[in-house]
Amino acid sequence: MMANLFSIFEPSSSIFNISLNWLSTLLGLLFMPYLYWASPSRWSLMWSNLTQTLHKEFNALLSSSHMGSSILFVSLFSLIVFNNFLGLLPYVFTSSSHMVMTLSLSLPLWITLMIFGWLNSTNNMFAHLVPQGTPPILMPFMVLIETISNIIRPGTLAIRLAANMIAGHLLLTLLGGTGPSLSTSILTLLIFSQILLLTLESAVAIIQSYVFAVLSTLYTGEIS
Repeated sequence: MMANLFSIFEPSSSIFNISLNWLSTLLGLLFMPYLYWASPSRWSLMWSNLTQTLHKEFNALLSSSHMGSSILFVSLFSLIVFNNFLGLLPYVFTSSSHMVMTLSLSLPLWITLMIFGWLNSTNNMFAHLVPQGTPPILMPFMVLIETISNIIRPGTLAIRLAANMIAGHLLLTLLGGTGPSLSTSILTLLIFSQILLLTLESAVAIIQSYVFAVLSTLYTGEIS
């Protein structure tokens, strides 16, 4: 039988005589943005500066009617670069090396841009099919070429990202598989080359994410 109704509010859970009930006071911090209760680290400051720089650069590539959409491409860059770096860790699945993911990123974006462009800027979309200064006799061929190049855009975006991720990982795997059969001196050289390749792959992970986001931004900027 409960002796006192208010005893449920007394701190009773403890470890080494340290009350744990008062930890519930800190749970509110989980619902607050990290920026408000913790000082930013060097990593967070670096990432903030990077995203702000990308935001300014993407805004410069976009037309005035699409200025707010730069946050979409910054988020797209962040998603791809994190997946690329996670794939460099041992025993972590590299999702960005599969066409299922890369096409899932490029195809919906391209379809959305095409629908928006043809519904809202039909004349401008037709104008992109014939570059300025094209001789009249070449106009049918230019329309065909521009149409094909426009259709294959999502495929080129997806294949470029997946192929670069696959190539680097395959090279690292093939070289690493020869390690047990090598002598100590050659094995040292192999480890050094693997470190250099891993550094190169880290750069490729950033560059390919940037290329994917910039090309998507350029395709959006054409629709005005």
